[in-house]
Amino acid sequence: MLKRNDPADELSLPHLAKNIDLNQNEVSFKSTPESKGILGDLMDNYSKVQIETPIRAFNENNLQQIVNNVDYGVLKVLEGTWVSYNHNGQSDRKLNGSGIHTTIMPSPGTNAGTIPGKYSFECEEYIEKLTFDLVPGGVRNRGGANEQFCGAVKYEQSIKSVNEVPGESALKYTPIHEENGMYLWLSDIFNYAANDKTIKEDRGVIPVSPLNKNKDLYKSGYQDETLFLIVNDEGNKEYVTLENLNGRQYSEIIAAKELKAGAGQTGPYFIPDYSISRSGVIPHGSTITLLGDLVSDNGYLIDKEPKFPEGDAAWKYDHLSISRTMGGAGASEAKPINLDKPAPDWVFQKLDYSTDPQENKIYTQRILAHPLYPYSVRPDLRLRDSIKGEKINNHVLIKMSSKNKTGAQGGILNVPFVNRFVSTVEMNMKMWIEAVEENGKEILQLQYEQIIFFEFDFGDDGGTTSWPHIQVNTLRKIEDVSPDQKRFIEEQFPSSRKSESSAQASGCPYHKE
Repeated sequence: MLKRNDPADELSLPHLAKNIDLNQNEVSFKSTPESKGILGDLMDNYSKVQIETPIRAFNENNLQQIVNNVDYGVLKVLEGTWVSYNHNGQSDRKLNGSGIHTTIMPSPGTNAGTIPGKYSFECEEYIEKLTFDLVPGGVRNRGGANEQFCGAVKYEQSIKSVNEVPGESALKYTPIHEENGMYLWLSDIFNYAANDKTIKEDRGVIPVSPLNKNKDLYKSGYQDETLFLIVNDEGNKEYVTLENLNGRQYSEIIAAKELKAGAGQTGPYFIPDYSISRSGVIPHGSTITLLGDLVSDNGYLIDKEPKFPEGDAAWKYDHLSISRTMGGAGASEAKPINLDKPAPDWVFQKLDYSTDPQENKIYTQRILAHPLYPYSVRPDLRLRDSIKGEKINNHVLIKMSSKNKTGAQGGILNVPFVNRFVSTVEMNMKMWIEAVEENGKEILQLQYEQIIFFEFDFGDDGGTTSWPHIQVNTLRKIEDVSPDQKRFIEEQFPSSRKSESSAQASGCPYHKE
């Protein structure tokens, strides 16, 4: 979990606004050489929480101040409307949409009880509008001695596929996905100890019964002490309070049933496993909860652009639309297919038993033969190619999953139809927030890779097959794209609202006018 280094300064933080040119709505490096840029100034104010990190005490008198002083963390810079962005100089290849998705579904006529593992494959370009709205005020989670105030950010996502229609010059844009949900920044934790007011108001207390044999041990008149059964110096058994235990051995305890003022001061203290959560509602009938955090690479602000593999190194099954359980296209990470070269000859041949005895090549032949190759095989290469030629000063990387290796877990719930036929079992996500310098100005850019795993049907050996559904895209704030791109997005997504540019919106990460 990350937290603000100095929560007392969050309402002013003047150094975060120094580099904002209000006339240009962008960050100017020339006017403020001491600035580290949008992300640099923001991340300077965060550090990782350790067990010895001071935890603030909660007081009801400060409730409104705490709520008003909500911390959105790095999620603050997402505020606004993001849209598909095509960088004009990135490639000689004509690409109509900034996003790529690969989707695998059961083939018509199949079912899990008969024909093994036949599937339908789609790979399309897409355009997108993704809107983030800050929820005013900290969202309070009460946990007794621990209080958490979350910075909540609503999101709405609309996606249209982009396809060429034979014989027509106009492209076809088809709505294929709508989603809404919430991101939470989970870092504001407080210690809330019991006091006389909360003890009386929240439950009320009954005086100890006059028939209680140990009534004289409860000095307050209430059962708010833990008693310990010991053998005293005379060899007799008796109960004593913790104050009088003095290190002696005890054989039984009688637990306190009432709170004392100050209970909870010594813990337990809660340190969240993760800084960020995402909850989403998918119109196919799935709801998701992902947990994750910023990735550290000598700090949470990572220098330069994100690194993506080239050549043979790109054949990593964690990012391919071809899973190991699908036969791996007859290749392996030790003997890969170089995705920066044309597809192998066998991709375009008619295969038979002699050329493909294991049926691994024919199983995935259509994926490598797709017109969008190599993106049809490894979609995040589209992200790699999208930033070629850009000057990215730095970035932050957020990784989230519904199924983490250790610790707290997210999850996915599906409606009965999805559960039965195309069970959605896992979702992993990477999000890069990048500071791009153009013409001496710095703006933000967003890239993401989202991989969802379906399970349906089975292989010839009876094993369940895992099918990756992958989405990748590159986006910018709507005010930071060209007038032509902005006009096009507003035509395709008429509800697009007017928003601030990335630089202005991220000027102060803690204060919203």
